[in-house]
Amino acid sequence: MSLREAKGVDIAKRFKIVQSGNLWLVPSQSSKKNYKVDPIAQTCSCPDYEYTGFKCKHQFAVEITIHRDKVTTTTTTPDGATTTTVKETVKVERKTYKQVWPAYNAAQTQEKRLFQYLLHQLCQGVGSPAQEGAGQRRFSLEDMLFAMAFKVYSTVSGRRFMTDMRDAHGKGYTSKLPSYNTIFRYFEDEMLTPHLQMLIEESALPLASIEQDFAVDSSGLSTCRFVQWTQAKYTDPQLMEKREWIKVHLMCGVITNVVTSVEITDRYAGDSPYFKPLVEATGKNFYMQQVSADKAYLSNGNLQVVSDHHAMPFIPFKANSTTSKKRHSPLWKSMYHYYSYNQERFMQSYHKRSNVETTFHMIKSKFGDSLRSKTKTAQINEALCKVLCHNICCLIQSMFELGLKPKFWAEAA
Repeated sequence: MSLREAKGVDIAKRFKIVQSGNLWLVPSQSSKKNYKVDPIAQTCSCPDYEYTGFKCKHQFAVEITIHRDKVTTTTTTPDGATTTTVKETVKVERKTYKQVWPAYNAAQTQEKRLFQYLLHQLCQGVGSPAQEGAGQRRFSLEDMLFAMAFKVYSTVSGRRFMTDMRDAHGKGYTSKLPSYNTIFRYFEDEMLTPHLQMLIEESALPLASIEQDFAVDSSGLSTCRFVQWTQAKYTDPQLMEKREWIKVHLMCGVITNVVTSVEITDRYAGDSPYFKPLVEATGKNFYMQQVSADKAYLSNGNLQVVSDHHAMPFIPFKANSTTSKKRHSPLWKSMYHYYSYNQERFMQSYHKRSNVETTFHMIKSKFGDSLRSKTKTAQINEALCKVLCHNICCLIQSMFELGLKPKFWAEAA
């Protein structure tokens, strides 16, 4: 039993927990407040749940209360008087999401074939610079971007990937067949980084009519490199066992989990400075209604950039946030009061942010949570390829579930 669960048991025993509509009011152990718990949405208005997102002691207390069996107890005193006590059970149905199994099965069984086709169509809009004069001709950018993304999709080493690459070349998806060493060299090309970011944004465009609410967060991808031995020797010996990692900042839609914009940084980069470029990149291609992010992104500038794109920012305020300081903008004050006095409605929209955690889980579980590349540039390009592969897989799923027919480079056509 965890500490939160143990405290929930104690609250259920000592305090009176009452139901108010769909909510349950749970008394605080340290103050006179009552926290609102929604057992269906699995939410609580306490600071612990808002900060961590994990089930808090108040939710455990409500679960214990509503799952008690209905028991009728009759006691008789020596003088003949009887006392009857009734405990009732309240059944709460958890919110579930129906899986469209026929569409899911069809998408998974045809994914690899459709992935190659869509990736080929996507890469055709990149174009390659003209090559003049004598000398060996370089591989076209279309071929190498296809090979890089397909290699990451395969999740195998470069040498074992060559079987898949030969099959793709035989189907006409590349004009030439590159060797595995050639693919490795192109991963280390800084020129391809903006091209990969462009492909990620383009791959999300077919879902522009579906996605209107977005979420922002960051997560790390570990590398094959460890912290330098000299740093570990003179600072902390435990660092010798820690891997280096890079940080992926992204914005995604909350319906299909497609990534609309992405930035790659080193592991020590802060989250808040990258909120604005992510929102601005998404705002160029999507109509935004809501943008959700955690407390790490709270600032005047981040609230304003969302408002500038005619969207509603759902970034929760910290425990020490106020409206009394001069630097606080009118927008900050308005959102603070909305958060304070309409917390239930605020949290319903804010908790769409959990979809960005799902997006990271989808990327890492399918394409791995670590990077094979050794150099910094190659690691960045490999991470971008993971995101690109994820977007194409989201398109394939949408083709079967939503009847989507993806078309790329519509303006150029």
